[in-house]
Amino acid sequence: MSTDVTAVDGTQDHKPRLSVPVAALVGVLALASALAAGHLVAAFVGLNASPYLAVGNSAIDLTPSWLKDFAIETFGDKDKLVLLASMAVVMVVLAAIAGVLSRRSALIGTVLIAVFGLIGMVAVFNRPGLGQLSLLAPVASLVAGVLVFRWLHSLAMRRAAAVERDASTEEGQEESGDPNRRRFLVGAGGVAVGAGVVGLGGQLVSGVRDASASRAAIGAFELAEKAPPIPADAAFPKLGTPPFITPNNQFYRVDTALVVPQVRAEDWSLRIHGMVDREITLDFDDIRNRPLIERTITMTCVSNPVGGEYISTANFIGIELRDVLNEAGVRQGAEQLFSTSEDGWTCGTPVEAALDPARGAMLAIGMNGEPLPLEHGFPVRMVIPGLYGYVSATKWVRDMEITTWEARNAYWLNRDWAERAPIKTMSRIDAPKGFANLSAGKVVVAGIAWAQTIGIAKVEVRLDDGPWQEAELGAVVNDRTWRMWQIALDVPPGNHKVISRATDESGYTQTEERVGTVPDGATGQPTVVFNTA
Repeated sequence: MSTDVTAVDGTQDHKPRLSVPVAALVGVLALASALAAGHLVAAFVGLNASPYLAVGNSAIDLTPSWLKDFAIETFGDKDKLVLLASMAVVMVVLAAIAGVLSRRSALIGTVLIAVFGLIGMVAVFNRPGLGQLSLLAPVASLVAGVLVFRWLHSLAMRRAAAVERDASTEEGQEESGDPNRRRFLVGAGGVAVGAGVVGLGGQLVSGVRDASASRAAIGAFELAEKAPPIPADAAFPKLGTPPFITPNNQFYRVDTALVVPQVRAEDWSLRIHGMVDREITLDFDDIRNRPLIERTITMTCVSNPVGGEYISTANFIGIELRDVLNEAGVRQGAEQLFSTSEDGWTCGTPVEAALDPARGAMLAIGMNGEPLPLEHGFPVRMVIPGLYGYVSATKWVRDMEITTWEARNAYWLNRDWAERAPIKTMSRIDAPKGFANLSAGKVVVAGIAWAQTIGIAKVEVRLDDGPWQEAELGAVVNDRTWRMWQIALDVPPGNHKVISRATDESGYTQTEERVGTVPDGATGQPTVVFNTA
């Protein structure tokens, strides 16, 4: 498609130059068309095939651990939203620059738009869990982006040529109407509306595949073994601790999924293979029709800093993972349970932890009396107490391979995290809050402590540089959960700090040495500063 302008006398005139705003608009509208086309096709071949999401997922994979920790600590569960918004801003700026660099010729912009498309194709091709058909989404993006860019660029150049001709007319000459301007405005408006409609269409199609209806149809679970009730004195929420059971909508979420995988229970299956005597494939009914057990379990993220919030407790419903693995027959020499999520994330778990009857590893289908929430792994997830989530808690689990450590490296092992990650004995101060202004006299300090599969023996608190004082512990629920504590201190007026430390049932006391989360979890004693008057 040529943008050369022919003069009235039939000779080749010079190419006009687009204004900066118009050129930038051409680039941005081409980008919008490309993303919308890719999103629509991805709705049919797999949402993660959307070039926007595929590039975002690749960005997550390539982000160094320290930057991921910073994002989690800074933005919490909004880290992915921040990433997507940042990507959108960068892409709009780059598209505008591509347009501005093409003020005289569409060639530069065409090449840059094509490069964007190729990057999307590479991201989709390298994304685990996506089939060959998934490449149709970035191909659609590339074609739509290039065609729209060249078409709008052509309309804009004709308009620019008309403007230059009008500017060269003699002063006072009556200007004719400018159909080229109208054509460009109609074309640009049509592209904007079309991109919005196509993108909305992709969203509606992907919404039809939403797993919410499948989850709602599950109904209530019949339990063969119900978790014991939580004692009334197990938590001190009136004194500032969290409730013992974390509501589903408040349970922490840390994962690499930019969009929550949509897996219907009726479509789900789990393959167990590798170093086993017999390969097993389970569907959702295979699990639901087995005797279901309910267990109260506290889960902790390895990205949890000292005093952090990435710890929660729930009543999980499911079956013994150990029973399923024994049915498959784990062979001698097996070391690792290598599990894969629906979105391609992988997890490496020590086989001995999965098989340990005292630990109680589960394939969970329920959480706090209802089916797993979509964002927490519906329809089935893995829950192994006592290990940080990155080696124990695969959500949307689809595949389990029994293998060795040497044979397979899971997602976080490739990023320099530890092979084995038992949860470290820790405590947290929930009250008073940092920099609180309180009345002098009795001040209640309260919080939680955890040492999953070991148990908490005591928690001690120190005010300023005074002696360690032992706190009152909440009732024991089991050794897989956190334990609440509280103590009333006599505090004089002034600025103060309070520190806590936990001692577990093995006799280990939480160290004061501050260590970051990489490679196997943070250490240190939490400190809260407050003022009394």
